[in-house]
Amino acid sequence: MQAKILWADDEIDLLKPHVLFLEQKGYSVETVNSGTEAVEKCLDNYYDIIFLDENMPGISGLEALMRIKETRPLVPIVMITKSEEENIMEEAIGGKIADYLIKPVNPNQILLSIKKNLDHTTLVSNKTNSMYQQEFRQIGMELNNNLDYEDWTNLYKKLVFWDIQLQNIEDQGMKEVIEMQKKEANQQFCKFVEKNYGYWLNSNDSPQLIHTLFKNKIAPHLSEPIFLVVIDNLRFDQWQVIRPQLSKFFHFEQEEIVYSILPTATHYARNAFFAGLLPSEIQKKYPQYWANEEDEGGKNNFEKELLETQLKRLGKNCKLGYHKITNLDAGKKLNEQFNQLLSNDLNVIVYNFVDMLSHARTDMKVIRELADDEAAYRSLTESWFEHSPLQEILKKIAKTGQKVVITTDHGTVKVSDAVKVIGPKSTNSNLRYKIGKQLDYKQKEVFEVKNPDDLFLPKSNISDAYIFCTNNDFFVYPNNYNHYLKYYKNTFQHGGVSLEEMLIPYIELIPKK
Repeated sequence: MQAKILWADDEIDLLKPHVLFLEQKGYSVETVNSGTEAVEKCLDNYYDIIFLDENMPGISGLEALMRIKETRPLVPIVMITKSEEENIMEEAIGGKIADYLIKPVNPNQILLSIKKNLDHTTLVSNKTNSMYQQEFRQIGMELNNNLDYEDWTNLYKKLVFWDIQLQNIEDQGMKEVIEMQKKEANQQFCKFVEKNYGYWLNSNDSPQLIHTLFKNKIAPHLSEPIFLVVIDNLRFDQWQVIRPQLSKFFHFEQEEIVYSILPTATHYARNAFFAGLLPSEIQKKYPQYWANEEDEGGKNNFEKELLETQLKRLGKNCKLGYHKITNLDAGKKLNEQFNQLLSNDLNVIVYNFVDMLSHARTDMKVIRELADDEAAYRSLTESWFEHSPLQEILKKIAKTGQKVVITTDHGTVKVSDAVKVIGPKSTNSNLRYKIGKQLDYKQKEVFEVKNPDDLFLPKSNISDAYIFCTNNDFFVYPNNYNHYLKYYKNTFQHGGVSLEEMLIPYIELIPKK
């Protein structure tokens, strides 16, 4: 379709060669001699892009810009001026211009501005497609190699990068390609974890696992005041979309991916993080702080107490502040009382919104529709963070000059394929892992742990075993199979083995001066 251009300049006759050049390129160009005419034209006509001379008799280009924006707020407007005065540039930019050109302009400058504004999406889409096609082959070759745990973190970063890059392109087929490649990567990663996870727990040759994360990464910084923010369920791709908002206030001193533990569930992973111990070690050493699957009540009610035990073992005598935020009012209250936190050496803030988002998406139809796919799920996270008390708190921390650590306990994966399991009524309800006795399942469809002691997993009965879903699977009982298959398909779950659940962000931030 031919793009329609309006060009307003009191010396438009001198610009006829430029107009002819654009018409030869296939554009339809209307010209006027004043800002007033430009405003009138826009009342009755729609243009794809408008060029405005800043200095015209009658109303100026800046005034014309403001008036046009009142009726045509989305049309891109390019300001052309002889002046390079800073205040004129600032006013034009404040008026949300699409581009700013200094006279004399040549035809190629005009053409470039048009392409940048009108063809930007197509050009970016084509370039992104081309670059990913090259990377697709490289990633495919890497998947055939014998990857170690560092290789997997680097490969996952690439997959997340391209998943985000491709989310807004027009080529639906390329989006399907990245989904297929992510699925293939997850299949290989799950085999890798099944083969190596037990060895990591019993060896010094392991990735940075979450139960030693505090001791190895955070405790060395406790000689100065520090804020530790644990955002429950925060995936690495979700961190990538909220990162730009924090870059306004912080430098990123360290960014890396660390490994969560199994099960990738709050009960296990976050307790392990605060205790500095694996789940069965917590159960044995601090039974008063551990709740088994069949116990009533919350499973993470003693995080502060577990952290205090770890600080004592590490010989860290510091004043601790601990706050768990589970709703908006609690977040607002903490923000209002921020100054009270400054007397602490270590402030821990556990923020549960992302976890609540994943559960709400399962249970609420409207949230399912808002977060229909991975890109929309990321977008909801980005929007929440932009307007959250947490961002306000982080801005205040930046003003104090104190260091901040942001991390999580595990991620989530979008599930699509059901795996049948049969178990007694006492079996836990998580969709990505099961613990119990007399579980009936197909061995080849799960990651099976017959002896939980081997993986430092707690048990209530001597015959308890664990099974974990891998890839994009989720457990469904044969009773009402079709109902639960439909209900949970394409929801975000955690507890099992996948790149999205196990590879989690760890970030150290220092405020910008």
